[in-house]
This record gives sequence, C-alpha cells and structure tokens, in this order.
Amino acid sequence: MVNELNRIKDMLRAKGYKLTPQRRATVDVILHNEGKHMSAEEVYLEVKKLCPDIGLATVYRTMLLLEELNVLQRHNFDDGRNRYELNHPEEDHHHHHLICNRCGKVVEVEEDLLDSLENTIQEKYSFHVEDHRVQFIGYCQKCANKEKLG
Repeated sequence: MVNELNRIKDMLRAKGYKLTPQRRATVDVILHNEGKHMSAEEVYLEVKKLCPDIGLATVYRTMLLLEELNVLQRHNFDDGRNRYELNHPEEDHHHHHLICNRCGKVVEVEEDLLDSLENTIQEKYSFHVEDHRVQFIGYCQKCANKEKLG
C-alpha cells in the first residue's frame, strides 16, 4: 500500500498537484477499501471519519482528479451511481465483473476470459483491440438460493 501511495503522490506531483490532507484522506480510504467498488458518496462517508471538516464536493473533485490521472477507473453497474476502483498499471486489461441483481454485490473475475476472442477479432477483422469491459449480471450464490435459482 505504501508503494501505491508513493505512486499516486508521484503522479500528482508530476502534474503540479499537491497531496493535501483532504486528498491524502481520500486516497487512504480508497487504498484501504481496494476491491470494494465504492461510490463517491461511500468514499466521502469514510473520509469524513478521518477529516470531519471535509465536504462532499472536495471528495468528488479529488476522485475526478484521480480518474483524470488514471489512478481510478470509473464503472457504471446500472445501480444509479458511479463506482470506482484503483487502476493497476501492470494490468493489461480491465478485469471482468459479476454483478448480483438482488444484493448489488460486485465480484471481480481476475482471469482474462476473452484473450482468444480478441485474437480472433484481430485476425478476422484486422482490428487491434486495446481493451474490453465485460459485466455479467445475475445472482450471487446467496441470493440465488433465496430466489430458488441455484
């Protein structure tokens, strides 16, 4: 986590920004909740515990800045709000997501399931694929059991 914080600090500095206490609190919350796909409002509620005087607009601006710097990736899981996760520069592609219709749980699929499809697209259509995003919508095991689906 220290390496991630240093990477983010370096990126801010390179673009002429400082790591203010408010930005630091926002980054800390994002790093401590990695993989949770939090909305800006959820990040704000956690940041407010560290920095009681911070405003929602400050957290929004910080998250927009981090998105511009490619530190954060924004996702829309069709739940009425944008959700964010930390970008990792060593990843070739964004991972896939499983999204539960009932409880809203988001699970990351780490394997890249579409490598062979990308190769086929490149060969058949002479189209160079740089990235793809896939979301699988359905029910997690717990909710499927409640819905009598699984």
